[in-house]
Amino acid sequence: MSRKVEAIVNGPLNLSEEVVQIYERRVTAYGNSAKVDAQKKYIGYRAYVIIVKD
Repeated sequence: MSRKVEAIVNGPLNLSEEVVQIYERRVTAYGNSAKVDAQKKYIGYRAYVIIVKD
């Protein structure tokens, strides 16, 4: 079963939720996919991933 993921491309970003923390991490390889690490205390939290060019 696939999920629909909506992405904002070249448009404004508006966050209406209460932001807990913003930090920068490098996307790393994980098997045939990729991952972004986060601290254990954020397990179960909802997160946004914003991809930027280097």
